[in-house]
Amino acid sequence: MPLSDMAIRHARPTDKNYTIGDFDGLSHMVTAAGKKRWLFRFYWESQQAKMSFGSYPAVSLKQAREWRDDARKLLAQNINPR
Repeated sequence: MPLSDMAIRHARPTDKNYTIGDFDGLSHMVTAAGKKRWLFRFYWESQQAKMSFGSYPAVSLKQAREWRDDARKLLAQNINPR
């Protein structure tokens, strides 16, 4: 089930970092300190890699999904999105 803006706003910090998955490699990480940031996970040269799209609410859910789509287009062209 895809993330909603309400689910992101109501995500509370715990004693450990955790992620909430969206889809197609996009996830939302909530740190123990309460910071929230976007992560995109992908495979490059047979190894898992990840990149950050910034923190929430500076980067909205809609914009994070757009950046994820742009990164996936680069991967389809065999270009490292980082």
